[in-house]
Parts: sequence; structure tokens; C-alpha cells
Amino acid sequence: MKKFEIVKEHHDFDNIIQTGKYKKNNCFIIYNKDSNYNYPRFGIAVGKKVGSAVVRNKLKRQVRMIISNNKNLFKNKQDYIIIVKRNALEHTFLELETSLKDII
Repeated sequence: MKKFEIVKEHHDFDNIIQTGKYKKNNCFIIYNKDSNYNYPRFGIAVGKKVGSAVVRNKLKRQVRMIISNNKNLFKNKQDYIIIVKRNALEHTFLELETSLKDII
């Protein structure tokens, strides 16, 4: 993911979560909302209950890699917030990838 494709601001996260549509499965919750940009933007969140900082950062890196490998699945002019659930720890990278593809 490039820098311009990242949702970083706290108020943007809140706005997308409060007013956007969502889908969920056992590993992820994905919120999406229309935006004014001509490309998709992504925000990734992993709560402290999931594990230590090392574990959370590893999950975020894996999700970033899944997103970059499958960018064609995401619609342009959309903002996405991907929340990783605790169950994601029990799955391998390939299982996480199929889970994220299915939810999209």
C-alpha cells in the first residue's frame, strides 16, 4: 500500500465506522463507505486484546500484504476499515487471505 491509500485520521476512522456499511466473519470486520478519492483507501485496526505489539504488528503486516496482492477486488472511490478479530491468531496466512477475499 502506498501512503496516499491509507486512512490515518481518527475522525475519518470514526466517520467510516459510524456511517458506513459493514460485513463480518470470524476473522475480520470490514466497514466501507463512499469517498471523493479516485482510488480505494484502507485503514487497519487491531485491538489490544488480540495480543502484544509484536503480534498486532504482524497481523497488520499480513493484512497489508493481502490487500496489496488483491487490490483489484476493492472498488475505487471507497474507504475501507478492516478490523482484525482475535480469532485471526488461530489461522495461517493463506486462511486469512481466503477469509478476507470471501468477505469482500
